[in-house]
Amino acid sequence: FIMKYTTEIIVNVALNEFIKKLDNPENMKHWQHGLVDYDHISGTPGEIGSKMRMIYNFGKRKMELIETITLQDLPYAIHATYDTKGMHNIQENFFEEISENQTKWTSKNEFLATSFMLRMMTLIMPSAFKKQTQKYLNAFKDFAEKGTSVSKKI
Repeated sequence: FIMKYTTEIIVNVALNEFIKKLDNPENMKHWQHGLVDYDHISGTPGEIGSKMRMIYNFGKRKMELIETITLQDLPYAIHATYDTKGMHNIQENFFEEISENQTKWTSKNEFLATSFMLRMMTLIMPSAFKKQTQKYLNAFKDFAEKGTSVSKKI
């Protein structure tokens, strides 16, 4: 079972400023709820084939993801895969300058559950995945426009 969905948001900052904020790993903690640590594990950071380990803490649940960059065409697109136990996620992100001070972010997601438990979650609660993605986009918008952070350590 493959679950697919697309989310979009308009961020009121210029495309170049948007990319500067998005493409800086130090900023991830400001808009990715639950991110506690990350480290670069192979390749040239941000380039095709590079890998980064990301560690999230959601209350009692810890999750480790491996991000692999599959396309890097900034400022217009960046695609990556995210792998964790029981789940493979393909994410294609597209960035479009709407006006001098507006950027549209379209995120296309595809989830392939490889464990029974996660397969059931994608079948029973597909909206939870889309809501989580939208939550990250909204948090990035707040960070990019207002400088607000989801991180407790600012």
